Amino acid sequence: MSYKNTDALMRHLRDSGISINGSKQKRQLMNTGYFHGYKGYRFFENSNRRLPFESYEEVYATIEYDSDLKALLYAKMMFIETAVKNIALESILVNTNSESIQDMYDKVVCGYNNAPDLATAEQRRKLQQNKLNLQNSIQSSLAYAYKKNNPKITHFYNNIGYSGVPVWALFEIMTMGDFGYLLSCLTYEVRDDISKRLSLNVSCDTDRKLIYKYIYTLKDLRNAIAHNAVVFDTRFRNIDPTNAMKQCLKIEIGLPYVNFKTIGDYIILMCYYMKLLGLSKTEIRAFVRSFEKITDKYRRTVNSNVAAIVIHPDLAIRMNILKKFI
Repeated sequence: MSYKNTDALMRHLRDSGISINGSKQKRQLMNTGYFHGYKGYRFFENSNRRLPFESYEEVYATIEYDSDLKALLYAKMMFIETAVKNIALESILVNTNSESIQDMYDKVVCGYNNAPDLATAEQRRKLQQNKLNLQNSIQSSLAYAYKKNNPKITHFYNNIGYSGVPVWALFEIMTMGDFGYLLSCLTYEVRDDISKRLSLNVSCDTDRKLIYKYIYTLKDLRNAIAHNAVVFDTRFRNIDPTNAMKQCLKIEIGLPYVNFKTIGDYIILMCYYMKLLGLSKTEIRAFVRSFEKITDKYRRTVNSNVAAIVIHPDLAIRMNILKKFI
């Protein structure tokens, strides 16, 4: 396959029915890239669902919409991650009555010996395997942080009086995915305690899995934002929401359904967490208004066929329900 320069790529786009001309659009194509930009944004969710663009202006508007979404979501996502980590950390410290990682393993992480009374031998074995996997993951994270000379970790190892890295220092280097896995390995009692500290609606969450299921859900979006992947069509989505995940938001917010197949559902979940974490109504409403504003701007810059695919038809109704909840 022969290499195409920017002018050749513009001709190729015109041959494909996408109007593109002039130095401004040439610069936009160069800056966003043909492969990252056009090829990355020419479809919705998967390559079989092509967006019916008529001009490069619409392609560029879609890239801008995605960038605006990531800029809006980033700060609030960091806030949620940090706050939930700190609430979980406090629960672990209180229930362990120690800041030792080993004590955390022994007292609040579920294994063969402290599995629920009704657990079968196979279920106990699986819990023990999860515990061992967690220990291995944490040791790898600590070793990597030490190798990279992370002062949050080297401070404890490069100390003659070293007595172990405390749990709170571990939380400082833990990724959101690792954090979710740790939550999933905790005993029912500690997951219940964290759920109550967060004020999660657990009426449908008999197994107390919401705390880590929602973290995994937000983690997929967080990683897409952090790695500048596409977010507007939720192609980053790696989960099939459980009934508890859907019912919690339906009951709390008053929604007719939840499926996490549109970016609106992720906005809803983030707002739910912001409210649980005590952010003011003013700040959360401003966040929703900003989302609506950039979405309306996008709607005006693309043809109606593109807008009908990208913007879910009941988005406005769902945002109004969300604002009443806030």
